[in-house]
Amino acid sequence: MKDNVSPAGKWKFNQQVADSFDDMLERSIPQYQVMRDTVDELAKKFVQHKTDIVDLGASKGDAIYPLIKSFGAYNHFILIENSKPMFNKCCERFKGLIDVNVVDVKNIDLREEFPKCNASVILSILTLMFIPINHRQKLLKQIYDSLVPGGAFIIVEKVLGNTHRIDEIMVSQYHQKKINNGYSHDSIERKALSLEGVLVPLTAEFNESLFRKAGFCYYDCFWRWMNFAAWILIKD
Repeated sequence: MKDNVSPAGKWKFNQQVADSFDDMLERSIPQYQVMRDTVDELAKKFVQHKTDIVDLGASKGDAIYPLIKSFGAYNHFILIENSKPMFNKCCERFKGLIDVNVVDVKNIDLREEFPKCNASVILSILTLMFIPINHRQKLLKQIYDSLVPGGAFIIVEKVLGNTHRIDEIMVSQYHQKKINNGYSHDSIERKALSLEGVLVPLTAEFNESLFRKAGFCYYDCFWRWMNFAAWILIKD
């Protein structure tokens, strides 16, 4: 697999990225399968029958697919994807379930619109970090308000280290991991430049302050590798 999938200029989830997305995630996200499996195991504990299950930034639907397999007869699934190529792949993948109204795939911008839902589980897997900071608090409040009591929001984010020195160490370790997985120094630098101003991570502490302001009292980090972290948040 070639490592030159970064778009020219600013990063975009275009057709080239969509076509190579699975391989890119496997080689770019440390402990990727561990993270995916843990998200799935936790999500299944909070599914309530006859509620919505929502994936914000569904990409090709991999995160929500195990939940559809397990609960498709009892729940309604809403997949949100702003990238048109990713949206098209989702529609192709779930066409049969869309036709019978089990799955609904929406091509919307979360900065401008949030789906109407009554959700027991909402997923945000490496999505919020692509939303401009000034929109994140509003979005988190919309997520909180859309959950039923006892529902869970599961979020995975790229994060900054608490200090510049520690962050540099984490980034260095991450880049070495990508090199070990076949990426070149040039492709890593090119992608980092293309993501400037597009992917904007925050510290774990800052993210947690946003969770609290949105109304979440119960949350904890259940997985972390250097500058990647995942939390589960429960609505009381």
